[in-house]
Amino acid sequence: MGQAVTIYALATALTAIPLTAATAGWRRKRLLLTAMAAFAVANTVTAVSSVYILTMAARFVAGVAAGLAWALLAGYARRMAPVHLQGRAIAIAMTGIPLALSLGVPAGTFLGKVLGWRAAFLIMSALTVVLIIWIIAAVADYPGQRPENRIPMLRALAVPGVVPVLFVTLVFVLAHTILYTYITTLLELLGMSDFTDLVLLVFGAVCMISIWIVGSLIQRWLRGLTIASTLLVAVAAAILAVLADSPALVYLAMALWGLGWGGVPTLLQTAVSFAGGTAGPAAADAGQAMLVTLWNVAMAGGGVVGGILLEQFGSASFPWSVLVLLAPVLAVVVGARAHGFPAKDLSQR
Repeated sequence: MGQAVTIYALATALTAIPLTAATAGWRRKRLLLTAMAAFAVANTVTAVSSVYILTMAARFVAGVAAGLAWALLAGYARRMAPVHLQGRAIAIAMTGIPLALSLGVPAGTFLGKVLGWRAAFLIMSALTVVLIIWIIAAVADYPGQRPENRIPMLRALAVPGVVPVLFVTLVFVLAHTILYTYITTLLELLGMSDFTDLVLLVFGAVCMISIWIVGSLIQRWLRGLTIASTLLVAVAAAILAVLADSPALVYLAMALWGLGWGGVPTLLQTAVSFAGGTAGPAAADAGQAMLVTLWNVAMAGGGVVGGILLEQFGSASFPWSVLVLLAPVLAVVVGARAHGFPAKDLSQR
């Protein structure tokens, strides 16, 4: 199962950029339906396969499909809305990602225990089929990019604001993943291993509040919300590093962490979409593809870096690593005032 997760993330990281470039001319609805169909088939094969190689191949295809869809959605949502509501539209669409991360894992774990892991994958396939029917019936279609309007994927890096957002994505997600992946080990050190479920419940519940706040305010306060998110996660890490000598302080740290982290996926997807969008839809889609790639690289890297830290310095080093990584994140967000994390209303861009 660990290898299945790894190959899924690897597929997303390796293919999001080249596939987004290769399918730039496809009509958007056709591309979205193709990604969803591939996801449904891959999950169905995973559920029924008893052959290791076939299972790993199915997880690779699922990662490819998920990465392509993830890179597509922000631009899709932006096209659906008038200019003054585009930030809100992206925020609403991207809310699905942190919601899925917060609810999907415990839901999948519960279904796996009650019905078995194969049934959990079959349920995902059934839900995807329902989603495909909904897309066919209700989702608008938009043309792809004309050849003369396309730009090389890496040229999007020259668009002002794109590089700062991608840097923040890589380092912020890396910091979060190091701590989140090994939170059980840290709680053991703090004498709270028996309360891991409750600690994570507090984190997840406050993440929901954060998502709602970000979705409500992002149109006008993208910059302020990103700075606040960075500071909240840093304060939570500081509490876990030096003050977590009582359960109450641990729960406080988890609440602050959830409040800071919950809206981060929405903030970063919106930021890169608008930064790239200043150079046209092609640059916006390229920025999304690179963000998806770096996000998955950071998630994989968090497990590796966390393992090294655990072996060399022990679990007490995890909160300190978050503080070290968030220092440059805060500096870049504060510095990217004109482009990347602008101080003005998104509808004015």
